[in-house]
Amino acid sequence: MGNKLVFSDNAPAAIGPYAHAVEANGVLYVSGQIPADPKTGEFPEGIKAQTKQSLANVDAILKEAGYTKFDVVRAGIFVKDMNEFAQINEVYAEYFESHTPARATVEVARLPKDAGVEIDVIAVKAKQ
Repeated sequence: MGNKLVFSDNAPAAIGPYAHAVEANGVLYVSGQIPADPKTGEFPEGIKAQTKQSLANVDAILKEAGYTKFDVVRAGIFVKDMNEFAQINEVYAEYFESHTPARATVEVARLPKDAGVEIDVIAVKAKQ
């Protein structure tokens, strides 16, 4: 079974030589998504709005590949300021509802384009 590259017109264009996601052996690996609006490339103001936009970008890629947020088994969150963790967590919890994938959250010195947050996910199709 070959790997399938996934690109979505509803997520911002990659800012490097990578796919939005790669599906391999029934697992979808979504590249880290910064909070760029796919139409304008601009970031919204504030960490909550940036988190919401990053998750919207992840969601667009999941949908393009035929997955949903409920297929996500692991998420990685990279934050510029861990003091904003509670606000990020609030938006994250709203997005995932009662679904609770495994997760790692780390503070980093800098993110692409000086974003406040970047989110990546791994998804596996739920058994029907």
